[in-house]
This record gives sequence, C-alpha cells and structure tokens, in this order.
Amino acid sequence: MEEQNENRKLTNAELELQADAAGAGEVKRISYAGLIARRFFRQKSAIAGLIVLAVMVLIAVVGPMVCPYDYTEPDFAAINVPPNAQHWFGTDGGGFDLFACVAHGLGRSLVIGISYALLTMIIAAVIGTAIAYVRGWGEKIGMWILDMLLVIPSFLLVAMIVRAASGATGWLILILGLTAFGWIGYARTLRTMALSLRERDYVKAAKYMGVHPMRIIVRHLIPNLGSILIIDTVLGVIAGINSETAYSFLGLGIKSPDTSLGLILSQGSSAMLSGPWIVLIPSLVLVVLCVSMQLIGDGLRDAFDPYSRAAGSVDDDTDDDGDQK
Repeated sequence: MEEQNENRKLTNAELELQADAAGAGEVKRISYAGLIARRFFRQKSAIAGLIVLAVMVLIAVVGPMVCPYDYTEPDFAAINVPPNAQHWFGTDGGGFDLFACVAHGLGRSLVIGISYALLTMIIAAVIGTAIAYVRGWGEKIGMWILDMLLVIPSFLLVAMIVRAASGATGWLILILGLTAFGWIGYARTLRTMALSLRERDYVKAAKYMGVHPMRIIVRHLIPNLGSILIIDTVLGVIAGINSETAYSFLGLGIKSPDTSLGLILSQGSSAMLSGPWIVLIPSLVLVVLCVSMQLIGDGLRDAFDPYSRAAGSVDDDTDDDGDQK
C-alpha cells in the first residue's frame, strides 16, 4: 500500500509538462511558460505582491491625472497641513501637495529601477557569457577586468557624475551612472553559471559547425540562463530603487524641480517632528513597493524551481475520482 502511495506522489513538473486531463485518454499539452505561470499563481504571496505592484503602478500613472494639484505648484494657503479632504496626503513645508509629489516620485523611482534592472541584465548577460565562452587567456583577462572594476569606488563616481547634471535630465544621468557599475557583480555570477553550459553538446556542435561566437552566445547560452536573468531582473528593480533613494536622500541624485521618493524623504526629514506624515507616507510607499517586488521575486524563484513547494503534487490537482481539478 505504501509503495502505491509513493508511486502516486509524482511532482506537478512531471504531470503538467505532460498534460492536463481533458477527458479519458485525451491529452492537452501546455508550454513551459504556462507551467511557470501556473506555479507562480499557485502562491498567494506572489499574487499579493503582483496586486500591490499593480496598484503602485496605477497610482504612478493615474495619480497625477486625478490629483487637483501639480507637484511643482505650491498651495501657499495650506502649508504643512496634515492629510485632509483637499490634500489627501497633506502638504509639506513649502505648500506642495504630498500626494502629487508621491505619485510623480513613485513613477520616477519605478522608471529608474526598471531601466536600471533591464540595462544591467542585458550588459551582464552578454559580457558574463562571453567571458565564459572564450576560454584561455581571453577568459583570464576578462575576469581580471571584472575584478579591477569591482574595486572602483562606484558610489563616489556616480555621485560626481549625477551632481553635475541638471534637474531636468538628472534621472537619465543617474540611470547611466548606476548601470555603468551595476552590471559587474551580475556578470561574475552569470559567468559562473555559463561555465557548465559551454560544455553542452549543442554548444560544441554549433562551434564545430562554424557558427559565429556571438550567435552562439545569443542563441544558446543566454536563453538557457533565462530563469536566472528573470529573477535577477526583478530583484534588480529593488536595487535600482534603493540606490536612487540613497543618492537622492543625500542630495546627490534627483534634484528639483524633478522629484522622487528619495528626494521627498530628504526634504521632509527636517520636519519629522512638526509634520511626521511628510516622511511616514513616502517611507511607507517605498517599503510596500520593495516588499511587493521581493514577493514577486520569491514567487518566480519558486516557480522555476521544480523541487519547491510551488510544484505541488498530483494529489493537489486531482479529486477523489482522479479527474483534474
């Protein structure tokens, strides 16, 4: 009896990759992307993170349209007032509507975080896999260059670059500065992951057939690192947002007339006692945003892992009659 129970406890990775039971003897195949999506949406925490992120994006996109005030236009009749029906998040010491500032700042932080994550992953994927593929002296020189770049004081260099930028284009310079040094650590990790891929038979066959090395890297190595790249990209958004917040809080990132969550926290830190909502509200928005991205990242990690709890078992997806739920 125990042997029968053990035989029935197959993982969903085996069941789902083969079929969904649409009827007796009838098989319906699903794609690998569909399998990952099924595992992802099986996790309540991942769904919660996705919903919260959608709400944050909605606030960033629709918030400036529905708010009766602009983040650049102060209301001198309402200076440092707490949240009320007229000013939903209250105002700061300059009379600026805090909801308008948070909505615009949230959008600016998201744009910086997403752009930084995408650019760093693209650069890291190409350079990391290329170093792993070339072998010999090329690989040694590539790793030596990465090691030298890691010891460069990137924080100070990015601060000097962004400090010289204007308020209108500062966020673009900040993205470029963060990307210029943010890809290095990811490239080292991806290079290590690609070492085993370069020994695969299909890579060797493509090489012996005379396929261009860059084509092998783009067509064979990088796609097989897709799960790692997706997870690192999601978590890279958090790193980008936190970096922007740190620079802006210290006065080295986003500058007026533009605004971001870090700049709002920096300007409101001096009024913590007289107007705590000026710091608490954007801080709460920042924490909730980062937590939602972390939940999504954890959900994707478990979705790609065939041995995680998200994979489930046959018993979870079938009823007593053996029919698929």
